[in-house]
Amino acid sequence: MIKSNQKGVFDYRRYPEPEMKKRARLFHKQMSRRRSVRRFSDHPVPKEVIEACIAAAGTAPSGANMQPWYFVAVSDPLIKKTVRREAEKVEYEFYKKRAPKQWLDALSALKTDAQKPFLEEAPYLIAIFEKRYGTGPDGETIKHYYVKESVGIATGMLITAVHNAGLVCLSYTPSPMGFLNRVLERPKNERPFLILPVGYPADDVEVPVICKKELKEIARFI
Repeated sequence: MIKSNQKGVFDYRRYPEPEMKKRARLFHKQMSRRRSVRRFSDHPVPKEVIEACIAAAGTAPSGANMQPWYFVAVSDPLIKKTVRREAEKVEYEFYKKRAPKQWLDALSALKTDAQKPFLEEAPYLIAIFEKRYGTGPDGETIKHYYVKESVGIATGMLITAVHNAGLVCLSYTPSPMGFLNRVLERPKNERPFLILPVGYPADDVEVPVICKKELKEIARFI
């Protein structure tokens, strides 16, 4: 939130062009190693690492600097078990009744189904909520702007921070996700956006062979 009209110090660092190019190449190389993982080790993750990753996500830009996000980091086994149970109810309905054949065909290469053991295996589940509006000190409603876009950017930064820390994660979006408000005791002005299981990969984990589009396929310079 913008606290005043005063100007602060901009802590910007400019690098010499050769170093800039090197940093850009190295960052791309690092991020090209990122993969979504569905099997996690039970090796514990330091809480401080998760705190730092979420704090990094909280530096994301947002509409009118309203910062319309909230993160719930779950390590409690009983709560993770409850999240899995509720998510699998939703997933069963999706796979058996709601999902169109074309969607199921697209998912077939990933070999996914209604069972989601990673929701209990991962040391942390980070539930991300989008705050549709805020509440002032007198109970008045405060409008938030570009909520979904802002939370999407913050989520991308969180995923990047997790990878940078040497961990892996999975972007998981059961639909609908309203059960998260009840299980995690979040207010009605917050809408579940995504669940991010975070941890170390299982020793024998396998991931599908995929490829990313080349730069010329996703960008144009004019």
